Amino acid sequence: MKDIDAIAVLQDPVRRRLYEYVAAQGREVGRNEAAEAAGVARTLAAHHLDRLTEAGLLESGSRRLTGRSGPGAGRPAKVYTRARTERSVSLPARDYRTAAELLAEAAERAGLDAGLCAAARRRGEALRGSAAPCAGLEEAVEVLTARGYEPHLEGAESTHGGKGPEGEAGAAVPVVRMRNCPFHAVAERFPPLVCGMNLALLEGLLGTDGPVRARMDARPGECCVVVEASKNNND
Repeated sequence: MKDIDAIAVLQDPVRRRLYEYVAAQGREVGRNEAAEAAGVARTLAAHHLDRLTEAGLLESGSRRLTGRSGPGAGRPAKVYTRARTERSVSLPARDYRTAAELLAEAAERAGLDAGLCAAARRRGEALRGSAAPCAGLEEAVEVLTARGYEPHLEGAESTHGGKGPEGEAGAAVPVVRMRNCPFHAVAERFPPLVCGMNLALLEGLLGTDGPVRARMDARPGECCVVVEASKNNND
């Protein structure tokens, strides 16, 4: 299916709500859960979820949602996740991805990493404008959402031996992780260059002298950068 046809599938408001809910979860979602979230009947949700799968916007599978196995565990249920395939439409046709990859290749070959990161940090600062650095993780989530990073707040085990909120080493501390990398296609080909650029951009956007900081912490399928409370803010 062509990208424009796949995107057109989202014109239906119920279908779009279902897609947005599944995409936001970052995990497999069953029909009952999706139906409840969208406020529609399960049969209607199943129809639209399967239509989204046919369009290539979702991927489907099956597993037992009860967590049990063996006799009496019930039949596997159909579950859905967002498809990894990118969809985009440009009228008239444009090919910015090829240009970005060529520029990234040239920068990598010329060893321009430092210059690229400096430019990215300046761009982040320009996007922030006269606003003060982010005042906390909740504000950082709002800023990152507006930039398409799909952030979500979660607890993470401290890996630097510091103290968590309860004052115990290794305690869970809140971090903002991002399910989407806006530069994913180019980052796959030039990870050190593009991930470093992304980190510098977010440092400029969020600020480096406020209560939050951005740092590298790559995880498969997510943005390579996470945002956490700065060390000074924890002291």
